[in-house]
Amino acid sequence: MTKYEGKTLTKATFVVEDCFFLNCELHDCDLFYSGGDFEAISLKFDNCRWHFRGPALKTAQMMQMIGMLKVGPLPVPLQANIAKAN
Repeated sequence: MTKYEGKTLTKATFVVEDCFFLNCELHDCDLFYSGGDFEAISLKFDNCRWHFRGPALKTAQMMQMIGMLKVGPLPVPLQANIAKAN
């Protein structure tokens, strides 16, 4: 298991079960989760993508099928229009 402590990690890929995160931030990362044990304390996510495999994928699919997990379209990104005042 790899321990990440006090790190800000960007554009990285992790198998969640192989990591221990302590006081970390993940930005624009891919996280793969198969349903096993993992440890994280004070972990923040920003624009990360979760990929479920094996038992975790089957659990997510079952939850969608019975209505416990809603799947919908991705939100439309907001665009800020800043104009100079006259």
